[in-house]
Amino acid sequence: MIVIMKMNVTADDIAAVQTYIESHGLQTHLSTGQERTIIGVVGDKTAITDGNILRLPGVERVMPVSRPFKLASRDFHPENTIVTVGEHRIGDDQITVIAGPCSVESREQLFAIAASVKEMGAHLLRGGAFKPRTSPYSFQGLGEEGLHILAEARDRTGLPIVTEVMSPEELPIIEKYADVLQIGARNMQNYALLKAVGRSHLPVLLKRGMMSTIEELLMSAEYILAHGNSQVMLCERGIRTFETYTRNTLDINAVPVLKELTHLPVIVDPSHATGKWNLVKSASLAGIAAGADGLIIEVHHQPELAMSDGAQSLKPRRFGELMERLSRIASAVDRTVQ
Repeated sequence: MIVIMKMNVTADDIAAVQTYIESHGLQTHLSTGQERTIIGVVGDKTAITDGNILRLPGVERVMPVSRPFKLASRDFHPENTIVTVGEHRIGDDQITVIAGPCSVESREQLFAIAASVKEMGAHLLRGGAFKPRTSPYSFQGLGEEGLHILAEARDRTGLPIVTEVMSPEELPIIEKYADVLQIGARNMQNYALLKAVGRSHLPVLLKRGMMSTIEELLMSAEYILAHGNSQVMLCERGIRTFETYTRNTLDINAVPVLKELTHLPVIVDPSHATGKWNLVKSASLAGIAAGADGLIIEVHHQPELAMSDGAQSLKPRRFGELMERLSRIASAVDRTVQ
């Protein structure tokens, strides 16, 4: 349920309502908007009644929440969540662009790409140190050495880094280096991992599973939120359909649907959605036009030699061209890129 407080309610009234609810073994989550304060209630509500809550000072009304995802729902949190990474605010009027290689391969490779995407306007740097691959014989990443290289690239460019965590056991070491924890599509329903990143102090970029529904994505986000981490971003990265011309099918419908259902920022991954570099620009523009808060794009200075995902990686020059086009689309939907 949610408890909607009256306008101009006092802090003492809000605290009294929270104390009453929590004294019955439930959790409260406070959402303060421009006009209204809403208290979300999670737990076994049989111990309290709507009538008892309505008698408390400052309470306007009590409403049930029918959706299974409570904390991720706009009913609980009407205002957009803004995820802060360094000086960047993800989810406000500025489009956030995350760019970099699929995998960290070497210092020379990452430093070259990081410098290029920084010059062309990227806000965050992506790069995998631990890589989940379909084949056990494919490149699995450099591990902690890759994390060291990412941290050096951040020192050189000032770009915060986004990197994937694959298991709870890896989390402590990755937290020492990362600015954003990425949960890949294959781990979207790895509940032990979701609980672990929910206890982390770092923002989380949660990718939609390739065969997962929108509700399943939001329920995975709920695990993270329920364990205390409110800094969650959702990523639409394409789903598996009968179509074989592209690597996956970008569910562009998911962007406006998610923006309606949840307060969490929505990022589009056009690289994994299409699997082809020549389609990345169009998919990127479509995502922003549909209302996405940002993009995560794979960039490589020598994609033909990339150890993973070279076919969907943009060369730096093409990434620069995309950034120029993005500015125009962003302006058309009342957003900015820089």
